[in-house]
Amino acid sequence: GLKRALEIAAAGRHHLLLFGPPGSGKTMAARRLPVLLPSLDREEALAVTRIHSIAGVLPPESGLVTRPPFRMPHHTASCEGILGGGRLLKPGEVSLAHQGVLFLDEAPEFGMSLLQGLREPVEDGWVSIARAGCTVRYPACVQLVLAFNPCPCGNLGRPGHVCICSLTEVHRYWRKVGGALLDRIDLRVPLSPVP
Repeated sequence: GLKRALEIAAAGRHHLLLFGPPGSGKTMAARRLPVLLPSLDREEALAVTRIHSIAGVLPPESGLVTRPPFRMPHHTASCEGILGGGRLLKPGEVSLAHQGVLFLDEAPEFGMSLLQGLREPVEDGWVSIARAGCTVRYPACVQLVLAFNPCPCGNLGRPGHVCICSLTEVHRYWRKVGGALLDRIDLRVPLSPVP
């Protein structure tokens, strides 16, 4: 089940999709994934520490970041906040998760353009930010974990609850993530509610 999928995802650094009704353990499982990953080697630790320092999120006197980072941006975050950019061309969440896990909970709630913008880092391990006259490239080799409900109301397949979504609404909900990004997800794990 879920435990085995997490072990396989950690061992092979596979991207992961967890879907099921609320209470099925999607968020809890995603939060545990970094614990299964090995510590960063020296080169990885230096790269991750530099990124966190550039972004201004490295605590003072913290030393090298030696464990894979876990980043869980909220679905209201901007494209710049997740992919990077802004006036000062800072790294975004996808770069802050370099050599670690980027977890998008309630993935369909993120904007479609943002989700499609994740294709470059998922494929290439980099994110390129172009602004007038310059392009900045930040490392973004991440293990992407997406989680969402099976339908907009969250009750599809949930015992003792009635799903009020039409088939069209369910299709539209899943299409928000986009086939191009879903094609890059190696493991897809359906979950059931835990009593």
